[in-house]
Amino acid sequence: MNYLGTIIEESLGSKAVLQNVKILSTRVEEVTEKHQTPWLQQWTLHKVEIAEDKAERVAEQISHDLETAHSAWYADYKNETWHYIVFPNKVFKIDRDSREQHDRAKQYGLSLGIPAHQVDF
Repeated sequence: MNYLGTIIEESLGSKAVLQNVKILSTRVEEVTEKHQTPWLQQWTLHKVEIAEDKAERVAEQISHDLETAHSAWYADYKNETWHYIVFPNKVFKIDRDSREQHDRAKQYGLSLGIPAHQVDF
């Protein structure tokens, strides 16, 4: 079963990974104080579909391509069974029924300085 999620284009140092996913839609948000990225004017959010057989490879690529110069970013995508939460150089593949696994990923994100309202998975 394929995965659905969102990739913020501005979070990527290299945008090559976008060639390995199907972009279903794109939405641009003007950056506000809530985003906590004052060096950016906008966030370009791509709703993506990732083939099941590419999910692991795409997660690894994103983990190496996330921009880290300004702040920590993450991307995530899921199907009915699994939830990939991808941080710089760290990938969590979580059983969607496991609150404990989600909590560990959330704590990791918070430890990187990602605002709590943004790690609401």
